[in-house]
Amino acid sequence: MELYEAINARRSIRDFTDEAIPREVLSRIVGTAYQAPANDHFRDWHYIIVTDKATMRNVIAGVPQNLTVKDVDAMTFISDPVQKASYQIAVPKQYQMLIGAAAVIIPLMKKKADVLHPRDLSDLNCFASVWCGIEHVWLAAAAEGYGCNLRIPRGNEESIARKALGFPETYMIPCFIGIGRPAPDAVRTEQIEVNLEKQIHWNQF
Repeated sequence: MELYEAINARRSIRDFTDEAIPREVLSRIVGTAYQAPANDHFRDWHYIIVTDKATMRNVIAGVPQNLTVKDVDAMTFISDPVQKASYQIAVPKQYQMLIGAAAVIIPLMKKKADVLHPRDLSDLNCFASVWCGIEHVWLAAAAEGYGCNLRIPRGNEESIARKALGFPETYMIPCFIGIGRPAPDAVRTEQIEVNLEKQIHWNQF
């Protein structure tokens, strides 16, 4: 798949078939992360790929399983109807979209600064770099015909995953990524339309 086709094909997918992804394909997809720019050139990221369902359950045991559309309706920050419709699909599926995936990919980034309490933007360089790699993974998955979703850990979700996977305290999880073959009826949520003429500026705002 050509690059622009992969970019345009990429959508968040939360419903998958039962098809497994070959190990070499998962390796190739995740390997693209290491072609992303890195703030310090070390690329000392690690990726854990979980395909075993029992391990997967242990890893995501902290992800809420009982969220509903009513929980979305209670989120007062949502006012746009397109955004609200998207949340109504996504929020109740936070657990199912991961456990139903062929694999859960866990990126790990080294804690080089307190990214939750940065002194300035440069403290977020390591965080920005790992997300460049995550975007590569998403686009590579799209190019291979797979779909992805992501959940950013909240509360004790990271500590539960750390206990299940045994990675050191010096690393943190920026997100969980579910990946698999999209189900034929997988919902692709409507996107808020962007007017490029208004949002891309030349030479000045």
